[in-house]
Amino acid sequence: MNKIQNQTRPVFPFTAIIGQEEMKLALILNVIDPKIGGVMIMGDRGTGKSTTIRAIADLLPEIEVVKDDLFNSHLKDYDLMSDSIKDKLEKGQILSTEWIKVPMIDLPLGATEDRLCGTIDIEKALSEGIKTFEPGLLAKANRGILYVDEVNLLDDHLVDILLDAAASGWNTVEREGISIRHPSRFVLVGSGNPEEGELRPQLLDRFGMHAEIRTVKDPSLRVQIVEQRSDFDKDPYACINKFAQKQDDLKTLISKAQNNLSSVVIDYSLRVKISEICSVLNVDGLRGDIVTNRAAKAFAAYQGKNEVDLQDVKKVIVLCLRHRLRKDPLDTIDSGNKVNQVVDEILPG
Repeated sequence: MNKIQNQTRPVFPFTAIIGQEEMKLALILNVIDPKIGGVMIMGDRGTGKSTTIRAIADLLPEIEVVKDDLFNSHLKDYDLMSDSIKDKLEKGQILSTEWIKVPMIDLPLGATEDRLCGTIDIEKALSEGIKTFEPGLLAKANRGILYVDEVNLLDDHLVDILLDAAASGWNTVEREGISIRHPSRFVLVGSGNPEEGELRPQLLDRFGMHAEIRTVKDPSLRVQIVEQRSDFDKDPYACINKFAQKQDDLKTLISKAQNNLSSVVIDYSLRVKISEICSVLNVDGLRGDIVTNRAAKAFAAYQGKNEVDLQDVKKVIVLCLRHRLRKDPLDTIDSGNKVNQVVDEILPG
């Protein structure tokens, strides 16, 4: 038993996390529909940001990948396939697959561009005519989650690369006239402490959602959180077993929502209301409209519904819009009051 247990590092169960509902909902919606565009989580130190983010990956169903492929290529989805796999399929080669856990990749704060994007061995390319690519973290994160702690302290240039890859689903590496492109579709999750500075508004706008977390003030809840953590540290496997049923139930819910997402519809009049809210709030561009529509559909699918209603929109709209109201880098992010005020005027009831 111990031998099996020691093979994998135990992960704190997602369903055991007390409070922080806003952050948990944002993460769940992003894994249901990665096209929402990731989530930026800002909050006080020691509020369980990293624990929660690592716990969500443990809930996801395993994915089928081409064996020995550097990019976790999907065998049937052309958009999730590397060029080398496409070539092999076109030549009629039979490829074997394996099932793996969804990749959870951490981007360290001191990472270089080469570590993030990957590198091409120029010497080998010039001398032998072979394009040898050393994959970076963007390759390893394909079809998974890429987590950047203290993203507000990361170099703006690297944040730009991250956001470009997350938006396009591809990473291109060019060195000395040699170019390699590979799929890089992942859920981008950034976290940080607002005391250490905010991201520039232009970069912040490109995160699909923005969740705020605060230190729990209720003494009895704080005691409960501390006890929960102590129990896990004392005997992680007993804690995992205790929450096994809840974990399985949530896994099933997420899996069903992922499968049903494409059948969820949102009425035209509700879409107009969403755009009206964005317009009144003076949100630049159309990202706010698009993300709110996507998030509302994901939330409806999560609840097993086929149509988005008013309450679904109200549940997600603050997460999707609050960080898009900040025009001046010196402004603070709206806690949600301004968004809620306009929502209540345009979507009463």
